[in-house]
Amino acid sequence: MKILYVYAHPEPKSFNGALKDTALAALQEKGHEVKLSDLYAMKFHPVLKASDFPERKNLEIFNPFLEAIKAIKTGAFSSDIKEEMEKVKWADLLIFQFPIYFTAMPAIMKGWIDRVLAPGFGFDPVTNSAYDTGLFKGKSAMLVTTTGAPKEIYSEGGAHGDLNRHLEPVTHCVFEYMGMKVLPSYIIYEASAMKWERGAEELEKYKQRLLEL
Repeated sequence: MKILYVYAHPEPKSFNGALKDTALAALQEKGHEVKLSDLYAMKFHPVLKASDFPERKNLEIFNPFLEAIKAIKTGAFSSDIKEEMEKVKWADLLIFQFPIYFTAMPAIMKGWIDRVLAPGFGFDPVTNSAYDTGLFKGKSAMLVTTTGAPKEIYSEGGAHGDLNRHLEPVTHCVFEYMGMKVLPSYIIYEASAMKWERGAEELEKYKQRLLEL
């Protein structure tokens, strides 16, 4: 398989950093082709802006939706967006790894989604191509995330509620909307309180999960 690994954590020496390194090694060991987008290391700009579109359709009013529709036809996106789009087109599976911030993904990863998965790229608003007819039909996506809080907090009936429900705006309203098959999210709870032994166990569990893909 061709796998794009989109990763967002600011500290390479963190548990998330070890999780990412474990994933890349396991996927390559299995014989998959892997490309990495390490968003913090890349200093990826998360803010959708007018300069994302070098050949503007309307210079008077900035409408990013209409600009994206035009840019899809001409290829006139900024270079950082085009590079990421090429990775997405290449990939069979997209894995997104990040820590939970306020029950959601970090802003830098949401910004990647906003800028890269543009109108006309993953879905076609003109022909209403979405869900079963989404433009990414045939691709798969998977979320891998860590929490600071224990599982009880992020469970049904817990203080925050089921974390999988919090992730649905991405898994359902983005990935499935664009036609992708969504694999079960891989969640490691209470990562900030882990001892070394449990951390090693979690890394091995994650490795085995990826080897089963």
